[in-house]
Amino acid sequence: MPVYTGRIHLATRGHSDMHDITARVQDIVTRSGLHSGVVTVFCPSSTSGVTTIEYESGALADLKRLFDEIAAEDRPYQHNLRWGDGNGHAHVRAALLGPSLSIPFVEGRLMLGTWQQITFIDFDNRPRQREIIVQVVGE
Repeated sequence: MPVYTGRIHLATRGHSDMHDITARVQDIVTRSGLHSGVVTVFCPSSTSGVTTIEYESGALADLKRLFDEIAAEDRPYQHNLRWGDGNGHAHVRAALLGPSLSIPFVEGRLMLGTWQQITFIDFDNRPRQREIIVQVVGE
């Protein structure tokens, strides 16, 4: 079965910086030339994650608030005591969200719902250069 791998590069601000990467993932699927299959979006980072959400200001603010409540930045984290980098909350948030997402595609189009966009979130406490791996498998 053919496999095509693409990459998305992002400059992020950290602090739950959110990016709609749907169009860029669709572009990679289109460039793959594959008709039907599955695309996996993976961020090789322990302080960021990927999900789907309706990418509009209210839903994004709600998601950010939820992460602030579940894993607040100002709580004590053993990670911070060990490494002193202050991003223990980012590791916990990323672990809760997860590093990857799989989406089927048919006739070269992602099978996302009308209000469903692929969203990358950088939880780290500083700006970063991020690479997201997009692997397309199909026929």
